[in-house]
Parts: sequence; structure tokens; C-alpha cells
Amino acid sequence: MPANPTSTTPTNTIAPHRVPNFCAGPATMPTSVLEHAQSELLDWQGRGVSVMEVSHRSKEYMAITDKAEAKLRSLMDIPDNYKVLFLQGGASLQFSAIPLNLLNGGRGDYLTTGAWSGKAIKEAKRYEALGLGEINLVATGQDSNFADVPAISEWNISEGAAYFHYCANETIHGLQIFEPPQVDAPIIADMSSCILSQPIDVSKFGMIYAGAQKNIGPAGLVIIIVREDLLGKASEWCPMLLNYEHQADKESMSNTPATYSWYLAGLVFDWLEEQGGVAAIGKINQQKADLLYKTIDDSSFYNNPVATEYRSIMNVPFTLVDSSLDKVFLAESEEAGLLNLKGHRDVGGMRASIYNAVPLEWVQLLVDFMIAFEKKHG
Repeated sequence: MPANPTSTTPTNTIAPHRVPNFCAGPATMPTSVLEHAQSELLDWQGRGVSVMEVSHRSKEYMAITDKAEAKLRSLMDIPDNYKVLFLQGGASLQFSAIPLNLLNGGRGDYLTTGAWSGKAIKEAKRYEALGLGEINLVATGQDSNFADVPAISEWNISEGAAYFHYCANETIHGLQIFEPPQVDAPIIADMSSCILSQPIDVSKFGMIYAGAQKNIGPAGLVIIIVREDLLGKASEWCPMLLNYEHQADKESMSNTPATYSWYLAGLVFDWLEEQGGVAAIGKINQQKADLLYKTIDDSSFYNNPVATEYRSIMNVPFTLVDSSLDKVFLAESEEAGLLNLKGHRDVGGMRASIYNAVPLEWVQLLVDFMIAFEKKHG
């Protein structure tokens, strides 16, 4: 959709054929990655077939998977004693897989800081009801409407827990925990919406998992990074395809994987390396977030409710002081060529998701529009 010629928002000049898209997921992918994929969609490596049409067990396709894993290991500095799995089902399926693989009659600790961590504990509770172990709610941010994280002094941490689960970045509420909690149990982190956005120390985690459709590639793929000592603990009720040890032994190919999503993920890893790696993209992400939050904070027209220390650099929700203008804001922003700014139905308002592939210029376009909109309607 072209920019409205009567809009006060500047036209996108870097990629005029690409519209600024702030969707929370499936999200914007790098333009060069899509162009690369387009160029070989029908004729991959001069073979006269698409990469979607070759056997996932062929040596040619295996070269793609091996390279993708190697690139991810390099980008995240993943230690050798971690397995990297490229599976299907998205992050939500791991809400079931985690207790089936790790609970093992013990106790699972869960911190709830938003919608996704809430869904994780709700799913895990099913296995408590089946007698596979106990699920313990360590703390919840519900009293603050998930705008803050309860002080660790208030947490009900289990002694000798099988694992500690939390969501590093809550996409809906825009709350991010930047450092893993200081607990003794193996830490399991849902990083679906913040993986590869800034450097992390993988060795601090027992397991990291992430749906691909935000910073990695298209929907249909979930990446799991799991420490080897956590394998082999699965319940006898754990389905084969959810068993991490089994999938590691089969190199993520117990069944036909999401081949095209895996291929595209590899191209995104190449792109990220070309940008200078995770540290470099992290600095850009911080610039984008700082620009947007400053615009909100400098205004009496907009508001972000999240405690400053927990503000996400990936998902920025905001409200208008006059909520009757919400529909006007969304209509005019879309007319200006700024897409998918509507907040999640559970919280309302607006939300800008500014993942790795969203360029700084797009955030500047959004800020310019917000300032102009405030002058017009404030």
C-alpha cells in the first residue's frame, strides 16, 4: 500500500516496494532474504526444481541443515554440550513437551509475566493432573496487569525443582526480562520473540526454545537449544515426536521437517551474519526501541504502562489518552502505509513490533506519524 499523498508521514525511501510492517508475527522478514528465495524458488542451485521439492534426506538438503545449525551456533555462541533441534509445532507445542521431557515426577517452577507464560503453566498443569509431577506457580505479575515483575524476594521457589520456566519476552504485554532469573534449577526460557535480538549467554540456560515467525523466518518451525544432560528424562507417556532425546538422535528428522522454513531460517542466519552478528543487530534494536519509547514518554498523548526496566525492545504496546481515537489512529496509520499497529485483543490499544528485520527508518516513519497525529488530534 503506497503512502497517502496527503499524509504528513514521509514516504518510505529505502525500500519503496516494501511497506512498513509492525506485525507481531508472522513478522517482517529481511527484504534481501525474500529476494534471494524468490530468485531460486523454481530453480534451486540450477537443479530445475524448488528446494521444497527435494528429499529432506538428500545430501544437498542436508547441506542446508548442517549450515543453518552451524550458523546459529556461531551467532549465539552455543556451547558444544547443547543440542540444536529444528522441529515443528511452534513454541506452543513445547508447553506440553517440556513437562513430558523434564518433569519426571518432580516439580516444575513457573514464573508468569504475561499471556504466553500463563498459557505455558496452564498446559503444564494437565500433566500434574495425570500424576506426572507437580507444577508450582513461583509468582505472577497479574496484579500489575503484567506491567511489572514481582520482586524475587516474593517468589515461591521450590527446592530441588526439575526446572524453572519463564518467558523472556511477552509479545502481547511488551514486557521483557533481560537476564535469566537467579535460581538453582535448570532454566527453561521461551525466547520466541527475542531470540537473536541481542547477545545472551546460552550456558546460563538449560533450554531455550523459540518459534521462528518473529526473528528467524516463516511460521512452521520451532528451534530448541537444549543442554545434553537434560535429555533422557522423558516420561513413558511422551510421544516420540515430542521427545527431545529422540529428535536429537534423529537430527530433527524423525519425520519430514518443515523443509522450506528451515531453508529460509538458514538464509536469515546468513543475513544476520552480514549485518555484523547479534551484537551489531542488538545495538540497532536498542536504537529503535529508544526512539519509540522517547516519543511516547515525551508526550502526554501516548502512554506505555510497562515498568521501565522491563520494557521490551521487540514489542512496544502503547495507548492513547483518549481511547476513542484508537480506530482513527489505526485507520490513518494504515492510510499512511504503516501496517499492523493494532494491539492484541486482550489488551487493546496499539502495538509496534520492531523485530530484527524492521529497519530503523520504518520506526522513524512511525514516530513521525505519531507526532503528526498528536498535533492533529491532541
